[in-house]
Amino acid sequence: MIGAIAGDIIGSVYEADNIKSKDFLLFSPDAVFTDDTVLTVAVADCVLNNKAYAGTLQEYGRKYPNAGYGGTFISWIFRPDPQPYNSWGNGSAMRVSPIGFAYNSLDEVLAQAKRSAEVTHNHPEGIKGAQATASAIFLAREGNSKQEIKTYLSRTFGYDLDRKLDEIRPMYTFDVSCQGSVPEAIISFLESTDYEDAIRNAVSLGGDSDTIACIAGGIAQAFYQSVPDSIVAEAKARLDADLLRVVEQFERKYR
Repeated sequence: MIGAIAGDIIGSVYEADNIKSKDFLLFSPDAVFTDDTVLTVAVADCVLNNKAYAGTLQEYGRKYPNAGYGGTFISWIFRPDPQPYNSWGNGSAMRVSPIGFAYNSLDEVLAQAKRSAEVTHNHPEGIKGAQATASAIFLAREGNSKQEIKTYLSRTFGYDLDRKLDEIRPMYTFDVSCQGSVPEAIISFLESTDYEDAIRNAVSLGGDSDTIACIAGGIAQAFYQSVPDSIVAEAKARLDADLLRVVEQFERKYR
């Protein structure tokens, strides 16, 4: 899942200052992990230690309260009896990558993605975004071609993946919905030539740059089977000890 985390960190500086080009400094000195990374690690902790999704997301959210969550989620973190709030936001998709890497059948991946999403994002689009992202990662790591992945996602989730980045980029604006960012992240992967290119594609669209790059980065890592060592080192250097410990435990178990 380091591919998703690196995408978040790289994109973090461009969320509020969009860039419509692939020509940018990969790791800005100001690049930091955001809520995408925190909650991705929380889901990894759930997978590793069979923890409940709702309680663990709250635990991590309270530990990192200034990571950049949406307003409704930040309120949810501190509720004594947290209930889902029918969200279709892309938060369900940006945190789901560990599930795509960990489980050994597509049915398991779809079921766990739904479980991880619906504690907050129980709107059909919120669940769909998580399942599409996790299943793309699973299919990629199982050796499916880009065309096979595209066909499955289009038929199963109804996303229009025939658009090109050059068509999307000029008019694309900030969109935190699953339906308005998950397909764009998938297309960023589909048009890529390697992991780094997928991240550059995602950031170049503008919009919710860190989340689009996070989603695309997880899929790209699974498909290309690795993340360049230099990118891994830069990303891990920006994590604190507690987050890094879970990331490395997950890598050891699911490599």
